Amino acid sequence: MAATTSPVPADQITPSDKPDRTAPVVLDLGKQRRKKIKQLRRGEGRLLDDINGAIEELRTVGTIGALSQPVVIVVREKARKAKSIFNLL
Repeated sequence: MAATTSPVPADQITPSDKPDRTAPVVLDLGKQRRKKIKQLRRGEGRLLDDINGAIEELRTVGTIGALSQPVVIVVREKARKAKSIFNLL
């Protein structure tokens, strides 16, 4: 016969009962040129060096653990300048 357990109300959960999850760290690199973002996707370029440096700094400070913690990297593409025949005049 299987033992049944009743669910514990949320206000009675102790910290040891909660799963060990930490909030993700968000690195916002701002708006970057399209070429830099393409290089980042290929795993090369200055943005990748910046990200690696920032993650290493977060590890030394102790913000993120040595084993694993989610790190979200946000990069936005700069808007292209509109080319117009009026700019040539």
